[in-house]
Amino acid sequence: MERNPSVSRSRFKLARIGRMGQRKLFTNDVSFPAGMVYQPEFITVADEAALVAEILNLPLQEAKYKEFTAKRRIISYGGSYDFSSNELLPASPIPAFLHPLRNHISDWVAVPASDFMHALIAEYQPGTQLGWHRDVPEFEIVVGVSLGTACRMRFRRFPHVKGDRESLSMDLDPRSAYVLRGQARWAFQHSIPPTKALRYSITFRTRRRSQEVKLQNR
Repeated sequence: MERNPSVSRSRFKLARIGRMGQRKLFTNDVSFPAGMVYQPEFITVADEAALVAEILNLPLQEAKYKEFTAKRRIISYGGSYDFSSNELLPASPIPAFLHPLRNHISDWVAVPASDFMHALIAEYQPGTQLGWHRDVPEFEIVVGVSLGTACRMRFRRFPHVKGDRESLSMDLDPRSAYVLRGQARWAFQHSIPPTKALRYSITFRTRRRSQEVKLQNR
């Protein structure tokens, strides 16, 4: 996707955080699942406010999962997953106001910005939760940015064994970012328990190459 010349990488003041490396996250000195990295204060307070102002103008809709309608409201760009037919459908391109954030993520994870072809914006009103899941297999790398207020993110191994209550958890602070790839992406599920206050998230994903070709040939 061609960049808007009026959009500059320098808008995001934390562009010098450097390429990511493995670090400790969970309590009791438990390490991240391999392939996961968490970065607090990934964007500035001013950047966060600007993003939220843009989100407030978007036509968010309740997420639908087959017969279930969630409390979480979302909008997708670059592709929209239909859980009834289990396929990724075309959607509007990623809007210009998200390009600087995508560029900032690109610098951080050392992946070309153009590879992040899908973006999902989600609103979590107080009490909204996200159940246990892995992201759909059409996507590869997942990067999330938190806005507004903190939430808890939980992880458990996949496939899940019934009765196994072992899980890991972390706090996603406002303006933080995380990335899931490798083992963290494919060998774990994650969930978000009911939020305590209004929160937004912006998630960017790369597509698996075979799925990208399939979508372009529709």
